[in-house]
Amino acid sequence: MKITYDKEFDNIFDELVARGYYEQSTNEAELKDLLKNEKVKFYCGFDATADSLTVGHLIQIMVMIRMQNYGHKPVALLGGGTTLIGDPSGRSDMRKVMTVETIDHNAECFYKQFQRFLDFSDGEATMLNNKEWLLKLKFVDFLRDVGSEFLVNEMLKKDAYKNRMAAGGLTFFEFSYMLLQSYDFLHMYRENDVILEIGGSDQWSNIIGGADLIKKKENGKAYGMTFSLLTTADGVKMGKSQKGAVWLDENKTSPYEMFQYMRNVDDRDVEKFLLQLTFLPTEECKKLGSATDAKDINFAKETLAYEVVKLVHGEDKAKEARDAARALFSGKGDESAMPTTTIDKEDLPTGLLALMTKIGLTKSNGEARRIVQQGGVSINDTKITDPSFEVNEEIFEDNKIIIKKGKKNFHKVELN
Repeated sequence: MKITYDKEFDNIFDELVARGYYEQSTNEAELKDLLKNEKVKFYCGFDATADSLTVGHLIQIMVMIRMQNYGHKPVALLGGGTTLIGDPSGRSDMRKVMTVETIDHNAECFYKQFQRFLDFSDGEATMLNNKEWLLKLKFVDFLRDVGSEFLVNEMLKKDAYKNRMAAGGLTFFEFSYMLLQSYDFLHMYRENDVILEIGGSDQWSNIIGGADLIKKKENGKAYGMTFSLLTTADGVKMGKSQKGAVWLDENKTSPYEMFQYMRNVDDRDVEKFLLQLTFLPTEECKKLGSATDAKDINFAKETLAYEVVKLVHGEDKAKEARDAARALFSGKGDESAMPTTTIDKEDLPTGLLALMTKIGLTKSNGEARRIVQQGGVSINDTKITDPSFEVNEEIFEDNKIIIKKGKKNFHKVELN
């Protein structure tokens, strides 16, 4: 699927800067000129650590879409090989070791999701999996050919390893990750004509490693470019909700839940997220994001939520989610898109606190207790302030109840 939009700039580099994506690059002036005058083949890597991409991946995805719109050719690299180790960048603990079967399944899920965002027809984009070459490497040969080009004392200075070292140590297993990612770049430079690697700001050290390796082994010129991570105004990584990650798979995070998540962002983040997560014109994003009146701010947030859900799930699902959200705020309309949990009649009665935690409205019974005592919970529009309240079959209307937490979080519970 190809996503197109009206270009506002004569080159992709200026667009990436204006929309707030760009952080740094190698040979900036040279790369800008290259992107303006030539069609560049570039890649971005995605380790298959779960069976779905998340909202946190949308920055890289949006950049890839935008670059393809300017005629550049993206390579989406699935980390079937590197995921066996796990990237230590930005982590204080070692990643859980995953089986080959799980990684292969996750990579296949990623591949299906990427069909929505990029045009893979006629070589316009390519999907590769680094297990195809990394798993064939011979250990001693790899150390002689690639490991000999990396100085340990320089590697230990990189941000990719600092947190792990400070937290108590770094295994050789993880230490090899930079070498493998660098080799990915070298391999695709040789075999696929890839000359640019892009990624989040936490990948800078790994990207530099690959560009330097190409220069040493091939006397070639390769480039790297990184983008700011998707973070909130408070500096927290975007993409976490009460129930955990916000997934792009609608079976893990429904379009309605995604809509509500984006609808509830901090006022300070609206302009930034409109610029980075939508294809609305730059000036329109800034106008919406600069609103000060409560009604206008709410409209800007609804626009953001609608555009993000439309990007990920399509216009029909976005309309359903928006209509369901409006219906809940007005007290009438369609509830079909609302997040729903089904419970058995045999499980009743059950404590309200336990039920709220079970369905993901709260992280713990303690949090649920506090919110109930503060008057922030209602069932079917009746406020509940007693933390010992029990949910029984009698309060269900047409075999359902709607629990509301605060002003914006709703969850339907149905009886089986």
